[in-house]
Amino acid sequence: MDEDGRGDLRWGSIPGLVRAAAAAYARQEAVVDGRVRIDYAGLGERIERAAAACIAAGVERGDRVAVWAPNTLDWIVSALGAVSAGAVLVPLNTRFKGTEAAYILNRSRARLLFVTGTFLGTSYVASLRRAAAEGPGTGPLPGLPNLQEVVVLAEDAPESFRTWKQFLAAGETVPAAAVHERAATIRPEDPSDIIYTSGTTGSPKGAVITHAQTLRCYHVWSELAGLREGDRYLIVNPFFHTFGYKAGIIACLMRGATMVPQPVFNVDTVLANIAAERISVLPGPPTLHQSLLDHPARDHHDLSALRLVVTGAAVVPLQLVERLRAELKIATVLTAYGLSEASGIVTMCRRGDPAETVSATSGRAIPGTEVRVTGPAGEPLAPGEPGEVQVRGHHVMRGYHEDPEETARAITPEGWLRTGDIGVLDAAGNLRITDRIKDMFIVGGFNAYPAEIEQLLGLHPDIADVAVVGIPDPRLGEVGKAYAVRRPGSTLTADDLIAWSRREMANYKVPRAVEFVPELPRNASGKVLKTALRARS
Repeated sequence: MDEDGRGDLRWGSIPGLVRAAAAAYARQEAVVDGRVRIDYAGLGERIERAAAACIAAGVERGDRVAVWAPNTLDWIVSALGAVSAGAVLVPLNTRFKGTEAAYILNRSRARLLFVTGTFLGTSYVASLRRAAAEGPGTGPLPGLPNLQEVVVLAEDAPESFRTWKQFLAAGETVPAAAVHERAATIRPEDPSDIIYTSGTTGSPKGAVITHAQTLRCYHVWSELAGLREGDRYLIVNPFFHTFGYKAGIIACLMRGATMVPQPVFNVDTVLANIAAERISVLPGPPTLHQSLLDHPARDHHDLSALRLVVTGAAVVPLQLVERLRAELKIATVLTAYGLSEASGIVTMCRRGDPAETVSATSGRAIPGTEVRVTGPAGEPLAPGEPGEVQVRGHHVMRGYHEDPEETARAITPEGWLRTGDIGVLDAAGNLRITDRIKDMFIVGGFNAYPAEIEQLLGLHPDIADVAVVGIPDPRLGEVGKAYAVRRPGSTLTADDLIAWSRREMANYKVPRAVEFVPELPRNASGKVLKTALRARS
């Protein structure tokens, strides 16, 4: 297997990859978005038109261009068009409110914004206008002085904004040669995107990632996953997240796979898409795959084309891996671990790994990467000992955008990225993430790791989903509280689950309280919102 990770040398930059894909896979279907179907040659042409329009709008190399929209063909074209014009892409979370989006637009000093019209009943334009109605700027939004243009990805737009069609039309005066010349000036070491963190530890910070880092990482990802030409890839992971944009769009461009973007996760739509489009690749959080397996109408859909699943989370139940393989006959089920500050990927399982390795770990370091686990003073720990996961390699971010102080806190002078995750390495180098440093709680002097407790609770036959947080306790300092989702038809009580836990785990790990909920609160990336659960406790 080619795991050298030097695939970036053949493309040089993301626009180089786009042009290469358009030539190599010209007649291969590239994107299916509702009734719209385009091949790779057509996708390349659309991206070049968008790049020309960006140049006509005055976008220069290094300018930040933001996209605030759900998974659609227009997201792909606008984002890659901006990057092909030399811009640095700033994807915005579709869960953001106007004030949150305005914060990142200001922090990144974005010059141009592509924004959806109405999505899930919310007008993103109106939300942003309210948030940025007042300020020193003279552009379309006074509260965003650096933002010179807003393009609405819809048929109509408010005064002072342009529609997508109007924007593209203005680029028709820019010759193709000018687009190619601009793309040729982009160097591998230039920034390709700024991915803003979720802000779980303070305000969001923007991880700056280069073209070479993106290309090298997702060349490796595609090799390890076994993505191949002709695969049909349902992209449910949001494009604003590395899992959706890079393990999705970028990986498909590299391999000539067909992208089927899905704007909103809905299990009925996923099932329908898998059957109708003969989907073969379905990455996503464990909850996505669990909901497929448990859906009462699952057997009414033809899921036989599915062959590859890649998932990742602190907890991936062994039963989930085994059921995907046994019930859906999925040949390859893999887990991985990454974070925005390391280009989205650090470790990954390999095809052929046993189910126990896939479920209990996030695999081994990708080529060109070092992973270590450290103690409180930064000292490396032996295999089997939990500590902070640190990463060093080609994919560690350049730093946080215009934030040298936070960059210095995150990256040691020797180049090790402090991830803030607690993990354990086994003797073979497989990494098991046990928690975030901030999520660990101490029960009577014992360190309790919620993810480990969740893994154990998930073995109970009546538990469909579970999350554990620490709550104050007058005697022990803190104890665990479990928020659990019962399986349909279950009559499991809190006392039942606590009694079962006492038989299955050390006493300090046993939750002292259990609250049953219809579902756990999650962000758009599938991560449980522990802050929301703590607020309820």
